[in-house]
Amino acid sequence: MIRTLAVAAALIAALPVQAQVRAPDAAIAAVMPDVVAWRRDFHANPELGFAEHRTAAAVAAHLRSLGLEVHEGVGKTGVVGVLRGARPGKTVALRADMDALPVQEATGLPFASTATGTYMGNTVPVAHACGHDAHIAMLMGAAEVLAGMKDQISGTIVFIFQAAEEGAPPGEPLGGAALMVQEGVLDRFGVEAIFGLHVVPGEPGSIWWRPQGFMAASDRVDIVLKGRQTHGAWPWKGVDVIAASAAVVQTVNTLTARTVDPTTTPTVFTIATLDAGVRYNIIPDQAVLSGTLRTFDVEQRNALVARAETAIGHVAAAHGATAEFSVRQNAALVYNDPELSGWLTPVLETVSPGKVNPAAPPTTVAEDFSYFQQKVPGVFFHLGASADGVNPADSPPNHSPQFDVNERVLETGVRAHVTIALSYLER
Repeated sequence: MIRTLAVAAALIAALPVQAQVRAPDAAIAAVMPDVVAWRRDFHANPELGFAEHRTAAAVAAHLRSLGLEVHEGVGKTGVVGVLRGARPGKTVALRADMDALPVQEATGLPFASTATGTYMGNTVPVAHACGHDAHIAMLMGAAEVLAGMKDQISGTIVFIFQAAEEGAPPGEPLGGAALMVQEGVLDRFGVEAIFGLHVVPGEPGSIWWRPQGFMAASDRVDIVLKGRQTHGAWPWKGVDVIAASAAVVQTVNTLTARTVDPTTTPTVFTIATLDAGVRYNIIPDQAVLSGTLRTFDVEQRNALVARAETAIGHVAAAHGATAEFSVRQNAALVYNDPELSGWLTPVLETVSPGKVNPAAPPTTVAEDFSYFQQKVPGVFFHLGASADGVNPADSPPNHSPQFDVNERVLETGVRAHVTIALSYLER
């Protein structure tokens, strides 16, 4: 299948580029000092999901200064800017996420975060350890460039600055994208297609994606095992949930490795937390486990979930315990529209010549951009942002305390946004 996609991508790339639109070089160059400054300011002042009040206010003020129609409080702290061209036409959306993570930054940057926030009732360090600071700044820069071309534009460009991409905070039923979709952001503005990007370790300025399933669907799995407390010296007088927990972890690992064909649908099922007990010589009466499931096929995912629930219940029963099993989706499958994916190849070749790969392998990380794609066709792509001279394989990954963005690629991101919007409106 990968070979087929590569051949198709090569054929698409070989087609003549017709009416491709070049972004205005002078306007992009002029805005770049501000883009860098915005990125550093957001980096130094990160905010957690649905708490992006300072960030949202700065975005809204900038969009308003450009003369855009601005809507605040969309999806709690989300901001939407609408640029209506001089003539009627299609409507395209560009999206950036705004939230940071509960991570203690260790980059050593002069503008490194020292901010804190509240997460699960605790005060925690907060950092832009996933690059969303760069995403905000690049889309703000693109909005400025495109606003300066308003008289040349036929159609409408919707700039979506989304809250809480990293998932719904505890107590919230929906994350940022799902909530925006539920509130009708795409229907309200008549969006016909949507595009987004994400900085990740990679050759600076390189761009890649794949048609169809690109980034995995993400589910949170929670398991509660209940037994009977006893002295650690008399395990037979109770029901040992510690032993049952160990068996559950092994069962999950075996189910994934032995019941799923990895050549057809990449699948990751990880138990990442295990909370049980308070004292070394007391076997507790309860153990709480949680983990993540990453899949690329809905039917295969549903079958694995059903097998896991049954197997975990049997494992618990074999130890004399009971099990409560629940699954909650954090993000759906990022499904890149095949037709738009093919169209996008020559468009982005004008942005990063020779550095575009439209047939990249799938990745098991997740993105809630997927919820926008469930409503309208869209493409989500990655932008390589490793430091100059550093092997991307050795770059700190997203969500690492050392994660950083090569600011040289900010221009590539601005240019990509501008070029995609103009090219789509002139298809």
